[in-house]
Amino acid sequence: MTMVVGLILAVLGGGVVAGTVFFMLGRRIERRVAEVAGRSVEQQAERILSEARRDADASRAEAVLAAKEEIIRAREAWEVEAQRRREEVERHERRVEERESLIDRKLNTLDDRERELKRREQATAERDNDLKKRDDDLTQVIAEQRTRLERISGLSAAEAKDMLKQEMTDAAKSEAAAIVRNLTEEAKRSADREAKKIVALAIQRLSAETTAETTVSAVALPNDEMKGRIIGREGRNIRAFETATGVDVIIDDTPDTVIVSCFDPVRRETARRSLEQLISDGRIHPGRIEEVVAKVRAEIEADIVQAGEQAAYETGIHGMHPELMKLVGRMKYRTSYGQNIYYHSKEVAWLAGIMAAELKLDVHLAKRGGLLHDIGKVLTHEHEGTHVELGVEVAKKYGETPVVINCIAAHHDDVPHESPISVIVQSADRVSGSRPGARREAFETYVKRLTKLEEIASGFSGVEKSFAIQAGREVRIVVVPEAVDDARAAALSEEIAKRIETELQYPGQIKVVVIRETRSVGYAR
Repeated sequence: MTMVVGLILAVLGGGVVAGTVFFMLGRRIERRVAEVAGRSVEQQAERILSEARRDADASRAEAVLAAKEEIIRAREAWEVEAQRRREEVERHERRVEERESLIDRKLNTLDDRERELKRREQATAERDNDLKKRDDDLTQVIAEQRTRLERISGLSAAEAKDMLKQEMTDAAKSEAAAIVRNLTEEAKRSADREAKKIVALAIQRLSAETTAETTVSAVALPNDEMKGRIIGREGRNIRAFETATGVDVIIDDTPDTVIVSCFDPVRRETARRSLEQLISDGRIHPGRIEEVVAKVRAEIEADIVQAGEQAAYETGIHGMHPELMKLVGRMKYRTSYGQNIYYHSKEVAWLAGIMAAELKLDVHLAKRGGLLHDIGKVLTHEHEGTHVELGVEVAKKYGETPVVINCIAAHHDDVPHESPISVIVQSADRVSGSRPGARREAFETYVKRLTKLEEIASGFSGVEKSFAIQAGREVRIVVVPEAVDDARAAALSEEIAKRIETELQYPGQIKVVVIRETRSVGYAR
């Protein structure tokens, strides 16, 4: 038991010693571990601190660099602004200096003017005093002379004044009468010259195409067989056509031609167009004839309205009643002495407008009166009365102005002229109707004169061709270049002109133009 206890105690004592030893060893190991860990932490902290110092130094350098750059930019901007401010201040200073200089110059000028005004005022005052003194002396001399004259003449001043007034009045009346007489004669000469000038200018500025209408119209046929188709079986087609159109169809031996005759130009034109359409269509029978004639008649009516509107547009006339415009269009199919009234009326309107413009009158009224002056001629086939009476009646009916109505009524001097516009329209009407080639009365003479003119020019040697142009106011001669040289061409124009003067009667003057042309022709092969 004792041994066991001792053994136990021995074991326990060994365990205690072993535990003590192990405890001491553990503490020493812990201290070593703690020392190693402490050295590692210190090294890591030193590394972090050194990196932080490096980063801080780099950031500080960058910040310093950015700050320096910002300072440099701010300084440059400030310098630019400062330079701009300095330049602006310098400009203001220069402007102020210029204004001060200008003000100084103006002040000097004002001082000079003030001194000049003072000098002039002084000179004026001296002159006034001198004039006053002279006036007093003259008054005294005049009084002395008046007294002497009254004593010599035996007349008082009032009687002498009345006598002088009477003499001056008589002299002034005599001079005024002479001046009035001279002015009247000059006005007559000037009026005649200006009137001729205005008419000449109007004619020169207007060149209207003239259409001479007759009472027949020719219709071309594709062949003579078409004549039989137009006549129809036992003449039924031609009878139906003449009944529908109111014209006479003349079919004779003239090859490939049919004549349509009628005094009414509208009916004649309707028949001509209808016959042309029937020939073109090929179907000719009474039913088709009536259909085509009705269609063409409607087309003619539309053409009449369009022609009236076109005339109003070309002459610049506005606000005309539609019925009047339709009557103007019908003038296109009406002639007077072989002259187409539609073109004649437009020509009169243009001439009247030109002359009114030259005389500073109402151009619109002149054109309106000129266009409507012969409006009654389209009604003479349908109503009783002269074309003047019918024209006045229709113009009043459709609300034309009194000036235009007087232009219609007075253009043949049936009533007195009430305005200068009416006189202008009458003059334009005479100019349009009397010019060469306008009307049939003078047409043959006109053609003979042009033919004779070309014959005279062609009768000279070396002349190849001759042409009368410009209504006989000019003749152009083409000569053979080998037979007539340049010098001979000049002499030839004089010779032809002299012969025309001796052998022809003509208005105005005729221009002779000799043309010599040399042509050289080569061929490249």
